[in-house]
Amino acid sequence: MTASDLCRQTVHFSRKSHETNSHRPHVVGEFLHKHRNELGLAAAIVFVTAVTAVFSDAYHSGEGRIEVARIIFRDTAMLGIFALGAAIVIIAGGIDLSSGSLIAFSGTVFFGMLILLAPDDPTTRWAGDPERHFPDTENLSLWIPAAALLVTLGVAFLVGSFHAWLITVIELPPFVATLASLVGLRSLARLLIQDVTAIEYGQRQSTITINDELLTSISREGWWVSCVVWVVLSAALWLLLSRTVVGRHLYAMGGNEEAARLSGIRTDRLKWLAYCISSMTAALAGILYACYIGTTSPATDGMGYELNAIAAAVVGGCSLAGGIGTIAGVMLGAMFLRVVIDSVAKLFRSQPDLFEGVVVGMLVVLAVAFNSLRGRGGLKKQFFPGTLGLLNVLILSGLAGVMTSVTSQDDKLRYGLLVGLSTLVILGGKAVAERIASRRGEAA
Repeated sequence: MTASDLCRQTVHFSRKSHETNSHRPHVVGEFLHKHRNELGLAAAIVFVTAVTAVFSDAYHSGEGRIEVARIIFRDTAMLGIFALGAAIVIIAGGIDLSSGSLIAFSGTVFFGMLILLAPDDPTTRWAGDPERHFPDTENLSLWIPAAALLVTLGVAFLVGSFHAWLITVIELPPFVATLASLVGLRSLARLLIQDVTAIEYGQRQSTITINDELLTSISREGWWVSCVVWVVLSAALWLLLSRTVVGRHLYAMGGNEEAARLSGIRTDRLKWLAYCISSMTAALAGILYACYIGTTSPATDGMGYELNAIAAAVVGGCSLAGGIGTIAGVMLGAMFLRVVIDSVAKLFRSQPDLFEGVVVGMLVVLAVAFNSLRGRGGLKKQFFPGTLGLLNVLILSGLAGVMTSVTSQDDKLRYGLLVGLSTLVILGGKAVAERIASRRGEAA
């Protein structure tokens, strides 16, 4: 190699290195922009956990932190399982309000199948018929829960197919079709459990209790089972959405159903797939919840969980308009929601369930508003235009005061007035600034 060749090669490598180094900031910036929602959620999870750790005694010991972590991961997994199904439907441009009732219905079907298939316990007798025995649910053979699992998932598939039929053939709005199941499935489960218990126990009951150690271990040493199910299911749905033609078609249908149909995409089958996934993930969560509690009670199981599923999906970045959302975002959204709920339970020890609904509702509103503003000018938007805007300055200030008052332990009235008036000053100033800017724009 001559000196001139060596010189040219050195210059080539130098230029290539310079181009690579100059390209790196662009790649990093593109990554941060693309995943800003997921990174923001991860930061929020760390922040809320840190704040809770400062004020809660549960984090002040090594064993306490391990136990809290187990509870959060287990509860996140159970929420995340059916939140994934809700997210698939939302990405496809629909909505599923039936997940809470389907959780209760699936738990009833699963436990009902267990006691129907369980062998009789010869040490027990019916009160009205000494020849009959109660089912033995303490040491079930593996084939019994396996058969009950298949039957429950099969029933969930039929429920999803029914939703798809109502939406695609009968042409009901998804909201109406799944709202009917929200009301009907829970009532059907309450009727079903009475008939099943009448057959196996000789009397109608509103609950079924299972004593099998393997199934109920989810609440103790088997806490990791739901986490494994969640991760495996998330990986499968991530592959479906990001690595298959079907996934791309789901996004396309959610973004513009008419354009997707005109381009040859079979939207009816995609809706069938989406609603079956949603129903079957809710059924899987219902089975895990029933095993965790050890008792199924369709009157109360899964009550309001459909809001949590939609909240996790929306907080995770899914747009209710459809066509937008990621599996990673939904996973982080579920974890953020559970971390916040756990924080509320630890910081508001007096009746924390009363605050849980308020917190979840606020998170949904904020997440939807953030997603909407992110694509429509953000902070440049005028938030308080006209008389309606001024009225909502008063509403938001009053709401801030009331929320502060009911969550305070002492001096409720003083703190409520202080926060309410402070919010009024801030939002009032924002409204005045918007009007000044608007008039300047018109004058220019």
